[in-house]
Amino acid sequence: MEHLTIAPPTGHKTLLYSELVTDLENLKADIAILGMPFGSAYSAKSFTNDQTNAPQAIRAVTDRIVRAPDHYDFDIDGPMLQGRDDIRFVDCGNIMPDLAKPGDHYRRCEAAVRKILTAGALPIVLGGDHGITTPVLRAYDSKTPVTLVHIDAHLDWRDEVNGVRDGLSSPIRRASEMDHVDRIFQIGLRAQGSARPEEFAAAKAYGAQIVTAYELHDVGMDAVLAQIPDGGNYYLTIDADGLDPTIMPAVDGPAPGGVNFVQARKLIHGLVRKGRVVGMDIVEIQPSKDNASQVTCVTAGRLILNLIGATIRAGYFDK
Repeated sequence: MEHLTIAPPTGHKTLLYSELVTDLENLKADIAILGMPFGSAYSAKSFTNDQTNAPQAIRAVTDRIVRAPDHYDFDIDGPMLQGRDDIRFVDCGNIMPDLAKPGDHYRRCEAAVRKILTAGALPIVLGGDHGITTPVLRAYDSKTPVTLVHIDAHLDWRDEVNGVRDGLSSPIRRASEMDHVDRIFQIGLRAQGSARPEEFAAAKAYGAQIVTAYELHDVGMDAVLAQIPDGGNYYLTIDADGLDPTIMPAVDGPAPGGVNFVQARKLIHGLVRKGRVVGMDIVEIQPSKDNASQVTCVTAGRLILNLIGATIRAGYFDK
């Protein structure tokens, strides 16, 4: 039996007081956290970039995200698990690379997410850079069709960078090639990233629905939600730089004018009500750039908290 994950090595062993479970063969869970610290590097220098520290940095502020799991939370109209003793909330630890098998951590990530889905649990993945979304999404071929909802300042449609096709600039391009991914909605785009005009043309040719940050601020998140078809299986990928740097400053490419917390929260709750959110990831946090209050990691945790509370209230895990 292959052991896919390891327990976090230091500090908080789990996110938000969840139970540590690294035996994915016999997993019994409703909601499962998975750390995926390492992507697919464009250079030797970037292999151990600061994003690799993010899963543990988010876990480390657990008691600032949620002071106590049984306290009332106004974001979700009740305690974190909505007073449900039957909800099993687990942290499956981290997928770590094997230097003797370059790239094999992507295979193990896909395998781990498949096991979480087979157990009937909702995966919430902590990156890592945005390359980690590619192996995660590959595991969703049983959820056909998947509507991909993407918050980001950047387009992420590069076909390759330095010959690497599954790195942080390519996850939405790779998603568009997956048979089980149908509609793609990209929200919060602004400023300049790695995309060239040809990548923008490829995204439009595919039919990606691109909502710039400026359009979002003009029309509001309710209008954006109305563009997303009801009754879908939604996978939500959140790049930290998609949110405004006033609330998520610890990113490599901060750009003013991003998605605010109220809008992101409304998107999460709206998707939960529209159909079924089948997974979420949060990526691209660089903990060394966070401010003294660690607001970037706290904000990431609050978004996760909103998904947890909203899905429980919506009856996702009713037996």
